[in-house]
Order: sequence, then structure tokens, then C-alpha cells
Amino acid sequence: MMNRSDLIKVLAARFPALMAKDTEVSVKELLDGISQSLARGHRIEIRGFGSFSSIDRPARTSRNPKTGETVFVAPKRVPYFKAGKEMRERIDQSVRSEQVKLAA
Repeated sequence: MMNRSDLIKVLAARFPALMAKDTEVSVKELLDGISQSLARGHRIEIRGFGSFSSIDRPARTSRNPKTGETVFVAPKRVPYFKAGKEMRERIDQSVRSEQVKLAA
């Protein structure tokens, strides 16, 4: 698993010309920009990586699993990510290469 601080460390190590603080600010601004655009209802597409959008979930009735009581769930907008073709192929290729190593 990789979190924000891990991503900053990896990028800082990969680009030693950048100060760690500059890398941190860059990652923060990128993620904030994506969040703000999604909040405004925009779609973000990063070629080779994927696209971010938000989808509307309608109101529904559900059940509290602990009590069995019927509960009303209000409509909401939630973020959605769809991996791009290049990303899916890269992941599939890494899974296949690991399977080949295990089979050998």
C-alpha cells in the first residue's frame, strides 16, 4: 500500500533536483486540484492513467445489519475512477509475469 507521504518520498528520490518540500507541495496541489474539479462536477482524464468523475447515487432504503431496522439512505454524489487502457495493460502484464515466476 502506498499513501501520500510514500508517494512524496518516491518522487523526491526519483527527482533529486527537487527539494522534498517542493515535491510535497506539488503532490498536494495535484490532489487538491483533482478534488476541487470533482466537487464542481468536472471530469478529469489523465492519458495512460485513467479518468476521475463523480456519479450520483439515488436515494434508497437499506437495512441496519446489527438491528435489522430499515433505514433511509439519502442521495449522494461519490467519486469514481476508471483505469485507462495503458494502466490496465501494465497491471495485467505484471500479474502475468508474477504467475510465470510462480509456475517456474
